[in-house]
Amino acid sequence: MSVKITTLDNGLRIVAEQRLNLETASIGVWVNVGARNEDENINGVTHCLEHMFFKGTEKRSARDIAFEIEAVGGHLNAYTTRDNTTYYARVLKEDIPLAVDLLSDIILNSVFDEQELEREKDVILQELGQAIDTPDDIVFDHLQAVAFSGQALGRSILGTSDTIKSFTSDTLRKYMRENYVTSNMVVSVVGNFDHDELIDLVARKFEKTPLGSVKSVKNANYTGGRITEARSLEQIHLTLGWKGCSFDHDDYYPLQVYSTVLGGGMSSRLFQEIREKRGLAYSVYSFTGSHKETGIFGIYAGTSPELAGQVIPVIKNEMVTIADNFSDDEIKVAAAQLKAGLMMALESTTSRMEQLGRQLLLFNRVIPTEEMISNVEAVSLNSLKTIAAKLASAENISLAAVGDKQVDSLKAA
Repeated sequence: MSVKITTLDNGLRIVAEQRLNLETASIGVWVNVGARNEDENINGVTHCLEHMFFKGTEKRSARDIAFEIEAVGGHLNAYTTRDNTTYYARVLKEDIPLAVDLLSDIILNSVFDEQELEREKDVILQELGQAIDTPDDIVFDHLQAVAFSGQALGRSILGTSDTIKSFTSDTLRKYMRENYVTSNMVVSVVGNFDHDELIDLVARKFEKTPLGSVKSVKNANYTGGRITEARSLEQIHLTLGWKGCSFDHDDYYPLQVYSTVLGGGMSSRLFQEIREKRGLAYSVYSFTGSHKETGIFGIYAGTSPELAGQVIPVIKNEMVTIADNFSDDEIKVAAAQLKAGLMMALESTTSRMEQLGRQLLLFNRVIPTEEMISNVEAVSLNSLKTIAAKLASAENISLAAVGDKQVDSLKAA
């Protein structure tokens, strides 16, 4: 496996890893723009734009786009996060030219027909409704909102009903002109291809990508807060959040190990104590979310209304206990899980394509897998104790919960 980074004359970067033993390839176009780039009055426009790229170009209808990729057994999709937007395809190696052509066509030649936009806004409103109706989904939006209150990083990726309804084709075109420029984009490819042919193909298909620079994103600050939403549900979906760290912070890898020990699997402290020993929840786990300047560490539990009040004290007690009670075996298991995840990602062209594209956008380089594994192995007991003590003593804890009216009585402190 060899990774090569090429910068075209127009400034577009290509990161490519050959896998000549495979019969497939994954191709992704990464754009360094997400929900956090949006002003409040256009919240959701990044996601709406992503949808509209599949609704017709100057030479293809929406139906043509779907049929052409599926006619060769390929897959074409996209997703929006708070930090970036990704358009990708997975195809057989002989169909790479089609995949690159389709990706370049939807990104550079979409027409944003007003009638199509009105239909798609209805679809997005249904997507928003589905998210709202899914408590173990919307509770994470609530957590993000209170953790980064009043900031773009705390707003929903989907937007609001009012902002979605307000979008016009001109809204999309203006936002695209401001953000879809070569300095803000990366093409990531993993699979079986000829490197020189690939570079030539991408250079030709993305030749008309606009040049330009984008405005910097305002740094976000963790604020903490509390939100509860009472609904008639069988369960209470509960999340707690603490200030985390950025991708390039010294605590990044120690926090991953800590999170894995505390709530990363069936052998974790929280799973064993809350589910196995006490039977307080069906699902309980910890998670981390990092951005370029900040992040969040969180814990989720799905529990019954009558037991919800017991879950938070147990979580906090486990966080206090773990600070002075890490075992060598726990650390080894956590490191093994993280290392296995990194290695397994190498075996999926799509996962690897995502990894390479994200790294080039974030760090302007590709981080060797060996370096990441070394960083995991270098996590010391002292660094884990420091993080554990900091989180266990933190007072500014975020709480978001959805469920039975008893959620109103839940407190993080």
